[in-house]
Amino acid sequence: MTFSQRLAQAARMLEARLARILDEAAAGGAPPRLVAAMRHAALGGEAKRLRPFLVLECAALFGVAAEAALPAAAALECVHCYSLVHDDLPAMDNDDLRRGKPTVHKAFDEWTAILAGDALLTMAFALLAAPQTHADPALRVELAAGLAAAAGAGGMLGGQCLDLEADKLGVPQRPSEAHVKRLQAMKTGVLIRFACEAGGILGRAAPEQRRALIVYGERLGAAFQIADDLLDTHGDAAVMGKAARKDRGKATLVSVLGAQAAKARLATLEGEARAALDSFGERADILQEAARFVVTRQM
Repeated sequence: MTFSQRLAQAARMLEARLARILDEAAAGGAPPRLVAAMRHAALGGEAKRLRPFLVLECAALFGVAAEAALPAAAALECVHCYSLVHDDLPAMDNDDLRRGKPTVHKAFDEWTAILAGDALLTMAFALLAAPQTHADPALRVELAAGLAAAAGAGGMLGGQCLDLEADKLGVPQRPSEAHVKRLQAMKTGVLIRFACEAGGILGRAAPEQRRALIVYGERLGAAFQIADDLLDTHGDAAVMGKAARKDRGKATLVSVLGAQAAKARLATLEGEARAALDSFGERADILQEAARFVVTRQM
């Protein structure tokens, strides 16, 4: 099976699992409007499902079946979808288009979007706490604690705060490269890093193996953000499924380094991500291809 086929297969599995989870939420008494908004945020559209794909593939390195890794992958995707719903709100990035369709606050309204995001976030931790995620409660706690750290004030939320401070409050001078790298590692890179580490947790990876996956995830996350910034600068909104040129004036490595230097950095990060997987040999071929996909993606 090719990389593209594996990615598409993982997306289908994830979509089916999320649909089932939301059906269960509706059957459990969640208000129809709230569930409809959650479905709009989490299902369909043009999502590649890269983060859950990385959970599945990193777990597979250690013989963990995709079905066994799927609950953790779904939990991570719930957090990612919640973050997109809230990031798109008028008080934050004020976007109208996401994954080729109207953002949740456009399809519904702001209060519904806020609640839908909150519901997806809390659902993620309910999934990780459930025995179906893993028989070992200590492993479930490790996953939940890891995701909380990645998504919280020292991770994704902190990165979003740094990004909005620059956008909403203004900055007295051009941000440094170090500041931008920290912001992007927190806002975007940390969930991609955790996706890779989560696979190692599920597979009970040895410390050196887990460290290799963390390094791979860190480099991949940094590459993903630079590629995203280049797409925002030069990409086609019709292809990307979201607005282009919306990051003008924001702190990005493209704005700090220039496009050519950013592309050179992207190539370096791809090489470092690939090198981190060397110890896994041919078992990591799909993850090697994932690095190429991140660097060359068009949406």
